[in-house]
Amino acid sequence: MECVNTSRIALVTGANQGLGRAFVEGLAARMQPDDLVLLTGRNDQRVTDAAREVGLLAGTRARVEGRVLDVTDSEAVARLADDLRARHGGVDIVVSNAVARLLPEESQAERADEFIDVSNTATHSILRAFGPVLRPGGRMLVVASSLGTLGHLDARLHHLFDGANLDQVEYAVESWRSAVHHRTAQEAGWPIWLNVPSKVAQVAAVRAVAAERREHDLATDTLIAAVCPGMVDTATSRPWFSDYSQAQSPAQAAEAVLDLVFSDHVDPALYGELVRSGKALDWHDGTPPVEQDRLVTP
Repeated sequence: MECVNTSRIALVTGANQGLGRAFVEGLAARMQPDDLVLLTGRNDQRVTDAAREVGLLAGTRARVEGRVLDVTDSEAVARLADDLRARHGGVDIVVSNAVARLLPEESQAERADEFIDVSNTATHSILRAFGPVLRPGGRMLVVASSLGTLGHLDARLHHLFDGANLDQVEYAVESWRSAVHHRTAQEAGWPIWLNVPSKVAQVAAVRAVAAERREHDLATDTLIAAVCPGMVDTATSRPWFSDYSQAQSPAQAAEAVLDLVFSDHVDPALYGELVRSGKALDWHDGTPPVEQDRLVTP
């Protein structure tokens, strides 16, 4: 028998530091005392410490608990979704934020597997596992960037993602991974910089899931979208900035995303789209970046 709880349940992946932690802090401040925010990460001690520290912050209202979760383990992701359905009847807020840290001096090709596993394979797993347990009125957001618009890819690759379903997006990602390993990626039009195809694929995955659910979700005021928080000053992004004077703090960047989470009604124009500062970005916009310019784009 399922134990259905009327309290709201929120889950944030990649949440023990930086932007992810800011999402947890913001959720815990805006939600109610009976609500639960799950802070997840791979390292047990960091997760435990972060959950305790957020719980002690002034302004925290909701309960905050830490859960160890390796988002690259699809079975672990599925188990957590099943557990939340059994214990609480589902989940109300999911923020998929995990990212693999990559430094400018590191080989993009050598880090491809880890980067793709964390940014893309994990995104697919979260969408598959938590979509079915997202309760009516829920919010499921995948943190991406403005690089996630299709125009940032070579036109030869557009057909792989435009109008694709989730299986097709996953196939395209694995084809890209294989091309990187076989050193044929550039010849096929894939950029050297991993962040571009990774973000496009993340947004394409969100669009794929949203396309199948749109009518039902809009009828129940449920939102699935990708979000671009803008330029954020974190340990992950700072090495890529030539000028970070205009970058937001994690807390500042989290605000617009949290406003979307707590919006009274879902705007159909934002459903399934890449949203930045409350506005949908044009999926077909953008131009392929110059490979020498690898600065982080918000």
